[in-house]
Amino acid sequence: MLPQRGRELLVRLSGYWKPLFNGKFLLVTNTVSCGAMLAVGDTIQQARESRKNPGRRWDWTRTGRMLAIGCSMGPFMHYWYMWLDRVYVGKALKTASKKVLIDQLVASPTLGGWYFVGMGVLEGHTMKEGWEEFMSKFWEFYKADWCVWPPAQMINFYFLPANLRVIYVNVITLGWDTYLSYLKHRKDGKPEALPTDSSSSPGDQEPDTPVPKCLEETP
Repeated sequence: MLPQRGRELLVRLSGYWKPLFNGKFLLVTNTVSCGAMLAVGDTIQQARESRKNPGRRWDWTRTGRMLAIGCSMGPFMHYWYMWLDRVYVGKALKTASKKVLIDQLVASPTLGGWYFVGMGVLEGHTMKEGWEEFMSKFWEFYKADWCVWPPAQMINFYFLPANLRVIYVNVITLGWDTYLSYLKHRKDGKPEALPTDSSSSPGDQEPDTPVPKCLEETP
């Protein structure tokens, strides 16, 4: 059992964090957490690249772009889950399955396009160039998405309350965001960011990351 002072401290702390997951502050929490997790994912990916290529320079501008795109996605995700919960009420297995299917067919490709086009624009490229990059990587992205998100979203829709949906997704998405950073910045002839002081030198080559077995093409 906690001593009286310990219980009082926990109650006091809960008074500070609970408003972040309810009411008007929930939108801000969801928005900031989306951006923060994309930035953390890029930080992990750049750390991996630096370990394999010690000479590369850390690109803080790239991390900033990931943060900005993540924050731009936050409001969409916030209202998207609100809409799903309003249209498909309840936590029955059939209802949760419908939410997962609609999320995969609508939100997943939408957010994927948003990410690649938005990052392309922030890198100084046109929306058309960003869209072409997304299309060139779409099936790789979408196959990975189907490997990761249906089971994760089933837990989300079946077990969790509505106000924790985006936070849960943002926690689960840390590994996914690292993969997105790899996929976006992989050197494969697609558009790259225009040179900045913090960008890595043109000669830096990013090592290949092994593709998950579930994404390997079957003969």
